[in-house]
Amino acid sequence: MGDFFQQGAISTLHRLGHRVLESLEAELKEHGTHRPLALILPAVYAEFERKALPNILRQLKEVDYLNEIVLVMNKTDAMEFKRAKKTLKNFGLDINIVWSSGPRIGELYKLLEKNDLHLGEDGKGRSVWIAFGYVIANDKSEVIALHDCDIINYNRELLARLCYPLANPNLGYEFCKGYYSRVTDRMYGRVTRLYFTPLVRALQKIVGYHPFLVYLDSFRYPLAGEFSLDVDLARVTRIPSDWGLEVGMLAEVYRNCVSKRICQVDLVETYEHKHQELSPTDPTRGLMKMCIDITKSLFRTLSQEGVIISAGLLRTLAGTCLRTAQDAIKKYEDDAFINKLFFDRHAEVTAVEAFLEGIQIAGNEFLSEPLGVPEIPNWNRITSAIPDFLERLKEAVAEDNR
Repeated sequence: MGDFFQQGAISTLHRLGHRVLESLEAELKEHGTHRPLALILPAVYAEFERKALPNILRQLKEVDYLNEIVLVMNKTDAMEFKRAKKTLKNFGLDINIVWSSGPRIGELYKLLEKNDLHLGEDGKGRSVWIAFGYVIANDKSEVIALHDCDIINYNRELLARLCYPLANPNLGYEFCKGYYSRVTDRMYGRVTRLYFTPLVRALQKIVGYHPFLVYLDSFRYPLAGEFSLDVDLARVTRIPSDWGLEVGMLAEVYRNCVSKRICQVDLVETYEHKHQELSPTDPTRGLMKMCIDITKSLFRTLSQEGVIISAGLLRTLAGTCLRTAQDAIKKYEDDAFINKLFFDRHAEVTAVEAFLEGIQIAGNEFLSEPLGVPEIPNWNRITSAIPDFLERLKEAVAEDNR
């Protein structure tokens, strides 16, 4: 049984006891008649050859409250796309694939670029954005849920709890972020534990009280890939195309929603997925790239909120963030000891040092180019510039899935 403590600017929906899953799903089916639900699954073809995605698909066969399921695939060639369609057919699931790296959608991307609507790099953010567009084009769902495809210990409860806060119209939420424990025989979640939370708290020490920083610090797992939102919110949301997706998404929700319409929900007791390499010597890949992209997204949002990100602030931030992270390591070590978990203090310190290097790289890049890569335009702007774009997208996906 989890705690029931409420802290911060948003509501926290805990796991209190163990509700029967079938009861929760039956309620979702009832709510689905009034608030139809869509599920988006962002994936690359490699996920089909691992254990996680096939298990997710088997679990989804038992779910009867979803109105539509959309699998969006990027960095996938024609042969891989063909194999993915065959696999889904064998599972007997009614899933439409948005082949975001295919030639038909590629032509639509060219049309956007021709109209000065820039999409950035081919990353998770762009895939999620085009999937939003497809759900909007279908115009048959009011709620969108999204979760990753590399969850090794996935079960239907995760999806049900993620959908519930938006599906139940009596709760009145417009956005819900999932959170969970990243613990096996040791603690994972290094990017959140040793980088993002210390960074946000160090900024609060330097900048002082700021509602956006308080809001970010209210999330128990701000970098989780699982969230649900109202489809109208998806229409007005601008998100980064790179690893800054999660923070960029939270920033857009902050701008577009009042805090009482935002919540986080405890999804599962434990969560296990594939682990990214730290890659401390290569800032173009692994957790280092993630750190850099997220930091630049955070700095851009803070500057838009009127916070001055200067060279002096960045110098102060390095020391403050280091001390905050070191204090966090001591707390996690003590937590590991009382629970008899494996804890490698050297590895934790090495990760902190790498993340600090990433923050400095991100800071220098931000100072040289404060606006950075533009966020992807929201769907209201797309349809204003190209009124029939959603219909073209719908037709392209239909052709790809034939």
